[in-house]
Amino acid sequence: MVAEGARRRVVVEVCNARNLMPKDGQGTACAYAVVDFDGQRRRTATRPRDLNPQWGERLEFLVHDPDAMASETLELNLYNDKKAVAATGSGRRGGTFLGKVKVAGASFAKAGDEALVYYPLEKRSVFSQIKGEIGLKIWFVDDPPPPPPAAPAADEKGADAAAADKKEAPAEGKEGKAPDAAAAAATPAEEKKAEATPGEEKKVEEAKTEEKKPEAAEKKDDKGGKKKSPEKGKKDGEKPKEEGKAKEDDKKDAAAPPPSPSKQAPPPSPSKKDLAIAGIAGDLEIRPQSAAEKSMAASGASASYDLVDRVPYLFVRLLKAKRHGGGQPLYAQLAIGTHAVRTRAATAAGEWDLVFAFHKDSLTDTSLEVTVHEEAKKPAKEGEPVPPDANLGFISFDLQEVPKRSPPDSALAPQWYTLEGHGSEDGATAACDVMLAVWVGTQVDEAFQEAWHSDSGGYLVHTRSKAYLSPKLWYLRLSVIQAQDLRLPPPPDAKAKQCGGPIFPELYVKAQLGAQVFKTGRVPLGSAAAGTSNPSWDEDLLFVTAEPFDPFLTVAVEDVFSGQPVGHARVPLSTVHRRADDRVEPPSRWLNLCGDEARPYAGRVHVRVCLEGGYHVLDEAANVASDVRAASKQLSKPPVGMLEVGVRGAANLVPMKIAKDGASGSTDAYVVLKYGPKWARTRTILDQFNPRWNEQYAWDVFDPCTVLTIAVFDNVRYKAGDAKDSRIGKLRIRLSTLDTNRVYTNTFPLTAVHPVGVRKMGELELAIRFTCPSWLTLLQAYGSPLLPRMHYVKPLGAAQQDVLRHTAMRIVSGRLARSEPPLGPEVVQCLLDTDTHSWSMRRSRANWFRVVGCLSHVAAAVRWAHRVRTWAHPPTTVLVHALLIAVVLCPEMILPTVCLYLFLVLLWRYRARPRQPAGMDPRLSHVDSVSPDELDEEFDGLPSCRPADVVRMRYDRLRAVAGRAQTLLGDVAAQGERVEALLSWRDPRATGVFAVVCLLAALVLYAVPFKVLLLGMGFYYLRHPRFRGDMPSAGFNFFRRLPSLSDRVL
Repeated sequence: MVAEGARRRVVVEVCNARNLMPKDGQGTACAYAVVDFDGQRRRTATRPRDLNPQWGERLEFLVHDPDAMASETLELNLYNDKKAVAATGSGRRGGTFLGKVKVAGASFAKAGDEALVYYPLEKRSVFSQIKGEIGLKIWFVDDPPPPPPAAPAADEKGADAAAADKKEAPAEGKEGKAPDAAAAAATPAEEKKAEATPGEEKKVEEAKTEEKKPEAAEKKDDKGGKKKSPEKGKKDGEKPKEEGKAKEDDKKDAAAPPPSPSKQAPPPSPSKKDLAIAGIAGDLEIRPQSAAEKSMAASGASASYDLVDRVPYLFVRLLKAKRHGGGQPLYAQLAIGTHAVRTRAATAAGEWDLVFAFHKDSLTDTSLEVTVHEEAKKPAKEGEPVPPDANLGFISFDLQEVPKRSPPDSALAPQWYTLEGHGSEDGATAACDVMLAVWVGTQVDEAFQEAWHSDSGGYLVHTRSKAYLSPKLWYLRLSVIQAQDLRLPPPPDAKAKQCGGPIFPELYVKAQLGAQVFKTGRVPLGSAAAGTSNPSWDEDLLFVTAEPFDPFLTVAVEDVFSGQPVGHARVPLSTVHRRADDRVEPPSRWLNLCGDEARPYAGRVHVRVCLEGGYHVLDEAANVASDVRAASKQLSKPPVGMLEVGVRGAANLVPMKIAKDGASGSTDAYVVLKYGPKWARTRTILDQFNPRWNEQYAWDVFDPCTVLTIAVFDNVRYKAGDAKDSRIGKLRIRLSTLDTNRVYTNTFPLTAVHPVGVRKMGELELAIRFTCPSWLTLLQAYGSPLLPRMHYVKPLGAAQQDVLRHTAMRIVSGRLARSEPPLGPEVVQCLLDTDTHSWSMRRSRANWFRVVGCLSHVAAAVRWAHRVRTWAHPPTTVLVHALLIAVVLCPEMILPTVCLYLFLVLLWRYRARPRQPAGMDPRLSHVDSVSPDELDEEFDGLPSCRPADVVRMRYDRLRAVAGRAQTLLGDVAAQGERVEALLSWRDPRATGVFAVVCLLAALVLYAVPFKVLLLGMGFYYLRHPRFRGDMPSAGFNFFRRLPSLSDRVL
């Protein structure tokens, strides 16, 4: 948020452009950029005859409404200045479009966090010939509000303020329009040419119809009294506004107050406008009901929380009590049926400011009674009895008379009530008043989030509903280049005596960031193989770090021979360069190494350190990822939609806490939802097997091919802080399987795998809606890469990415465990699937049958072809003969026919499409056929803690399975080796026969028409079984007799 009176400026640094399209007919271009933002326009200088121009100019824009900056769009248009070419005596007048870039205001970085980002130039229309990219740095600066002038008298203060306002208005105008004035002074010839006569404009329009002068459009706008937005007034070949008119506008803007953003700001694109109406907010939105309200307002609904039931609650807001003549602390007690709640003890003023929410269905009485007590004084002497607390009176409310309130109504104002039954027997006690408010509302009420809940244990911290945010993760790349001037420590005496010859120490670089330690390879120093006394590594070490960053990255050079460090250095992460892609090489630096006391300077090491903002740091399994955005904010794109999930309730939950006698049990369930960096946790419903939460949450969706993960847990931590919450069940929902703008209300079974077996733990009822305002934006997301560009330009290895993913999981788990209430590590690890790569016989069997299921269609096609060629159904075989003739005679109809057939098949299968989102599939997971020993092996950690005979038995079983897999791999390799043997003359006779057959086949193919050959081969393959033998063909036998390399394997 911007402070009142402060100003926000957006600074755009146009750095350079690359590989522009030549537009002047001589293989070059005279490029300049025009930037439009918030109704303001700035222009850079022209760089003549350069396809890779360098500008390095900064353009500033004043933000009229900082709160609406995220919905604004910055547009940059690149033009070829033909006036610069015309001045040399060649070329035509006018400007040619070179490309445009649109940057959403939500991606602007704060000052100090900006980075150079190269944006690809976009086309204006389908027929535009555009290529290249432009490098920009965009950030915003919040100027502090001016200090109020100090004056002794009010009149002098008002006069000074008025004078200051008059002086600041023209000063601001001059300062804001300085770039325009400089551009106008730099190009005086352009102003004269821009003020062309209507006759000249007509000639230019007749010469080139697709170019349109902006002056004509501006004149029309001036006549109509309206301002035209830059997006609507531009076409191919258009020029920006004249500098003379810009100066006049600057003077008017300086004299008059700045116009309102509604009149001056350019309208956003339809998709972004729809997204803004839909209530799509950033990741920091932790109150999803506000986003849902905006979405419902856009879709025509009346209010939020439409995916869940409105549950009535009795709210009691107790503010304070007032009593004259008392000095002891006061406390209040609320009683309604079986519910009795006592507030904390306050001072004599009795200020509590507490809200209590009673579930109305659980109320067993028709009246609410509020009693105020005064704590008794402690006895002066020890051993004396403590007197009872004084009852100051009570007040009772009939629940039938309590008013009802539903947002957006204003909050009910509390009132003073005089307590009844006050006073002692002699009537000397003064009256007591209490300020409170009582009303009936729902969970939509703003007081519900922080209220005392009757079904959640009151004010227990571990039972509250909260929203969490994962820390922002970055990759830190350390490139170790070389070291110089190393001063090695002396080797120990014992090792020096053992090595009689020359000693060549082996050096490596060890880098440490927090608990992460990585090492480079070893390089011998001083040997002939090394060739130099300055070791060189040229290796990259990759770390995972989270904001706020660790203070230092420690880099040390160590000697393997002596076992001692040569020296170490520290790199503050606050000084590390940030980059968004690989186009900008981070600067290198020399680090001075610090040794021991005898070697304060131990040499120096040459490194290159940078924070990689172009990667997405995976903290969950790639196949169930919920967020694929890059770490750099400048690379973020606007959301394509919004996901709303209503957690309605659960049913038939099994007892998770069993009493000591085993006769009863209880379950304290809560739900955790994870999508993107936002985690949502419902409140805990205590001691309920059929809990009803009725809570609704919303997320911004940036990619439709992502997964929402939901898990249900039993809360054990609220009783014992060190205990771990028990997992009840988990399910995932892929957003691409949901229809847009449709509400799914479904019950999902909760199935959990335990060491003792598989058990159905209950059912979870959810309501899900995926809102997308633009179908075109959604379809464009399917054609975009799944991961950011850096994952394809500089890909990470599979093993390296797996190590980094587990490191990111530990960082996220550690950060969320420090929240209040904490989100336990067992909860985070369950939703992030930390055990995805652990060995499991059940999962291996499930994956094998998945592969078999994918190949089953191929096997079915092979069986169908075999039935056709064996004449199992003669009419089908006759029809296949006719189809073969048609395909051979009209080969150009093959692809259209296949495509039409696939379309008809998809159209036929549309009726059997899934109607509801699917959860976990126990049959696909093979949980029914798993043995207890396999489950025990799946839950066994590393290293194993089972007895030796059990581990030996499992190892033998694993060897048997691996032996079958080994045989299968050998058979597959043998088939490929037989093909190679056919061409390598390993079997001379077989290769000679194959060569003769190839020669005869070539002669036949030259002589016989291809269509006749295809018909002959088809009829031969489909010949009747009467003309077919029961033995394998000669070609098959010939291939099986070819040698493989299996006989040469030891």
